[in-house]
Formats: sequence, C-alpha cells, structure tokens
Amino acid sequence: MANLASDFLGIRSPNPFWLASAPPTDKEYNVVRAFRAGWGGVVWKTLGLDPHIVNVNGPRYGVVYGADRRVLGLNNIELITDRPLDVNLREIKQVKRDWPDRAMVVSLMVPCDEESWKTILPMVEETGADGIELNFGCPHGMSERGMGSAVGQVPEYIEMVARWCKMHTRMPVIVKLTPNITDIRYPARAAFAGGADAVSLINTVSSITSVNLETFSPEPSIDGKGSHGGYCGPAVKPIALNMVAEIARDPETCARPISGIGGVTTWRDAAEFLALGASNVQVCTAAMTYGFGIIKELTAGLSLYLDQKGMALSDLVGRAVPNVTDWQYLNLNYVTKARIDQDACIQCGRCYAACEDTSHQAIAMKPGRVFEVIDEECVACNLCVNVCPVENCITMERLPAGTVDPRTGVVVSDAHGDWTSHPNNPMARAAE
Repeated sequence: MANLASDFLGIRSPNPFWLASAPPTDKEYNVVRAFRAGWGGVVWKTLGLDPHIVNVNGPRYGVVYGADRRVLGLNNIELITDRPLDVNLREIKQVKRDWPDRAMVVSLMVPCDEESWKTILPMVEETGADGIELNFGCPHGMSERGMGSAVGQVPEYIEMVARWCKMHTRMPVIVKLTPNITDIRYPARAAFAGGADAVSLINTVSSITSVNLETFSPEPSIDGKGSHGGYCGPAVKPIALNMVAEIARDPETCARPISGIGGVTTWRDAAEFLALGASNVQVCTAAMTYGFGIIKELTAGLSLYLDQKGMALSDLVGRAVPNVTDWQYLNLNYVTKARIDQDACIQCGRCYAACEDTSHQAIAMKPGRVFEVIDEECVACNLCVNVCPVENCITMERLPAGTVDPRTGVVVSDAHGDWTSHPNNPMARAAE
C-alpha cells in the first residue's frame, strides 16, 4: 500500500488525516480514541483565556438531511471549550507524550491584543504541542465578542495577530480562515504577510439551517429562540474546494502550505482537496456522523488510489491546480453533445422533463417513450446527465475537429478560440 506518511510544516504524522478543532477534540479521552483508531493528528478544540465560557445546555446542532436521512450538513452553535484551561493543557501534554508520532496542534482564540497572545502562547508551548492554529473563523458566539470571524474578516487584523504569534512562539503558526468573506485571497495574503507558516480552511459558514413552523424559532431552538451558527459537512465541500484552489493558484500565495477543511467524508473528497493544493486535510462532521472508525476507509481508499495511479502522496498535492482557470480562458471551440444509451435507459423521462421545461428543448420523446437528443438544439449544458438516475446512461460526446456544430453551423476546432471574436459571444455580436 502507498505510504501515507505526512510532513506538514515539519509536523510529522502517519497519514494526512487530522481531526479538526471541534467537539471530537475537546478532551484526552476522545483524542486517545481517535489515535487508537488510526488518525494521523488532531487540532485540539479551541482554547481561550476567558474562564467564564458557558455553552448552551439545550440542542447545539441543526441538521440538513438528504432524501435518505444522510447528514448533508450540521449547524453548530457550540462555543470554544468550556473546560478549564489548565485541564486542557495538562491533557494535551499527556497525550503528546503518549503519542509522539501523532500531530498535536492546538487551536487558540483570545482577545485581539498582543498581551493576551503573549500570555497564552508559552502555556501551549510548554505542553510540547507541534503547532498552533489561530481560530479566525468561528462565526457565532465568539465573533460577537470581537474574536473568531470578526478578526478573520479584517485582513489587517489577521496580519497583525499572526505577526504577534510569530514573535512570541517557536511553534509553527497556522491561520484558520473564515469563508464568510467575499474574496478568500485577501485574508490568506494577510496571514502570510504576517509570517504565518500555513493557512487552514474553511471554517464554518454562517447559517440558519431551518425554522420550526410550529414555534417559529430557528433550529436548534433554545427556549423558543435560535441563533445563526456555523455550517459544516458535505454541503460545504464545493465552497471549500473553490477557496482552497483560489489560494493555491494566487501568485501571492501559491506553493504555500494549506490544510484543507470542509466536508471531507470519503477518500475521494480528501484526494480532491490534495489535488487542489492542500497538503493535508482535517475532518470533523464525518467523524461526528460515523465515528472515528471511518479513518480506516479514508486511509485504505487513498492508499489504494495512489497505488493504482503509481503516485506518491506528494505527487497528488497540487496536481489539479494548473487546470483551474478563469472563465474567459475556457476553450470555446470545445463542443460536446449529449448521447443517450437506449439499452441503459429506463424511460423515466426525467431528462426530457428537465430539458423541455427548464433548458433548451433538445430532447425529443418518440413513440414508446424513446428519448433522443436533438443535436441542433443541444448546447451541451449536461443537465440531462445530472438528473438521470442511471449512471452513465447519458454521456457527453465531444465532436471531432473539422465537423460542423449543427446548432451554430461553426466548424469545430481543437484550438482555443478568441472569446472576443467567437460567434457565440453576445458582446461580439452586439459590436457588429
């Protein structure tokens, strides 16, 4: 099996799968169980200096389910650890001593002044922890107190605090970024400008998952009231992948270490984050849904994939980044058409209904409920592929160079065209 040993900022772990800072990493008992199961490392649940952190005693999670009651997303209103700081530090020190081959990173959140950071950093350093993660992403509770995403949404604050931490600790500094911002590149640039060794992302998305239509309170409901929380799980993965890719391909931050977070549930999810520039991944919701044993599937799947590809783990990191581009650089001479495999078709008609009602009327229903693509109308949007319940029943077939696109009458070319003069460009037509 492929070697999954990971080296992130000099922090070594037997595999690139870490548990993210969250409820599963709040105490020694949980973390030891995770290490016994095979996790490569943990980011200990966020510590602070305030001894009066009080979490709600009612429900802490809202949920979004798929049709089969599979958890697609969790909304979390839990705050940072409410356990005493000295207890957390003592347990961190003990776990690191007992498990020296596992990554131990500690998440931190304190008020935005240098003295607070100068106070807590030596305490963490004394435990023997491998690094710290600055929690600039929490969107609820702590942000109302001027911490969390309230800092992460201001690049100047990120740079300032990162610089303080680099001044007052020898440990590697990872900055955890909030997705609750318009352009993720600016906070990432600020983190590295402040001397941060890496960034991790994404933290949770500010959200309300549902409203109880009997009590008219957002869920989770605490005595008839609800609050926005942090959304995580498979549903946020597309947001996370995009933000990781934006940092990985930004000339100012490319080739800098990234820890990928957001909806990692399978080995494929992890491989996608790695291919888009992350050097390791952090997992939370999947562990909370299925237990720590999921690590066996994650490591076995990724190792087998690398074996089949003949790749080392390092070969996968960033492999997809050169293929991420801006829209205007896409090849407009690349033309495909939908094709329906009549032997695989179950004649459900979903492709026809979707295309006829909401797209381009490019699928005809023939007698006997036979569905055929009308090439002259097909714009290759692939909605039919996405709604078809039979995998590979509908595929997109590329037209070879030299053929005429029956929809536009334009000869298909292999070359990348000039968007400004392309016949499908409405701006070009308007100029004419």
